[in-house]
Amino acid sequence: MFSASSPTSLRQCSLLAAGLFCLGAWQPVLGAPVDGLFIDGRDEKVIQPKINTDFPDPALIQGDDGLWYSFATNSNGKNIQVAKASQISGTWELLDNDALPKVGWASGSNTWAPDVRKLDNGSFIMYYSGEVKDGGGRHCIGVGISDIITGPYTPTQEPWVCPFDQGGAIDAAGYFDEPTKKRYVVYKVDGNNVGNGGDCNNGVPPLVDTPIMLQEVEADGISKVGDPVQILGRTDADGPLVEAPNLIRTSDGLYILFFSSFCFNSDKYNVNYATSKSLKGPYQRASRMLLKTGDFNLTAPGGATSVVGGGQMVFHGNCPKTSPQRCMYQTEYSVTGRDVIIS
Repeated sequence: MFSASSPTSLRQCSLLAAGLFCLGAWQPVLGAPVDGLFIDGRDEKVIQPKINTDFPDPALIQGDDGLWYSFATNSNGKNIQVAKASQISGTWELLDNDALPKVGWASGSNTWAPDVRKLDNGSFIMYYSGEVKDGGGRHCIGVGISDIITGPYTPTQEPWVCPFDQGGAIDAAGYFDEPTKKRYVVYKVDGNNVGNGGDCNNGVPPLVDTPIMLQEVEADGISKVGDPVQILGRTDADGPLVEAPNLIRTSDGLYILFFSSFCFNSDKYNVNYATSKSLKGPYQRASRMLLKTGDFNLTAPGGATSVVGGGQMVFHGNCPKTSPQRCMYQTEYSVTGRDVIIS
């Protein structure tokens, strides 16, 4: 995929007359967070939906035909929705087909957060969060394969990852590491599912962790290599959870882990990020959320997916006129040092 970043003006953070400058200090992920740079006008500029219907947790991939495809959580009568566009920033068409008509081991209800990647053999793999039958609302991560990008995807007979006693697992996203030519999957252990109640079932102490895990896989995108490693954990600043991980690497060798925190049905839901020079971390958090309620007239933005290499992303936020439905939005961004800048 290509990187579609464009020039942008950085927010000026200096008062030259007074000789004052804003400097961002970076700390490890468990310590004090870091400052990011942002453009002026985020309170005045409005980002309009690209898909103006319920289309949560959008994935993003470019097909062999040059078109862009997005896949989303179940809604509009589909287990997994599909949309396409000639440009990410252009007009999107919601397709009338279900990318996952058969869900295999899952219940068929509440199929969430798909992610699609192309494998070395030319086929496509979909990771998705399927509700476990008679599992008390728990989800586990499933895998489907298709020779056609829009599907239908054929699910495997068993879940790919299912830490049932820890609450299950959701929000898997594939990642191909260009320097090492190795494949990985990031996902969330859904600890708040076995929390003690409150906000997203994890607002009452003691709060349960919701770690973001990194799992190496073989070229088939399924067979695991070794054990998963934790690359991010929930902190008090995240509220009940962290989730929706999406991992990229810039041309400068910076790994950026986008994620969301707080509860998806809360105005506190957001797009955040952490960076590292090493794939397995440690990851350093930005002190300011990349996107939050009020920015660009958005409410509860989250579930972001970036193009490979960075430059553009899609994400969901509450629909302007049909909330609590979640529409798909798009924005460009650039990276300066360790700062992600919305443009």
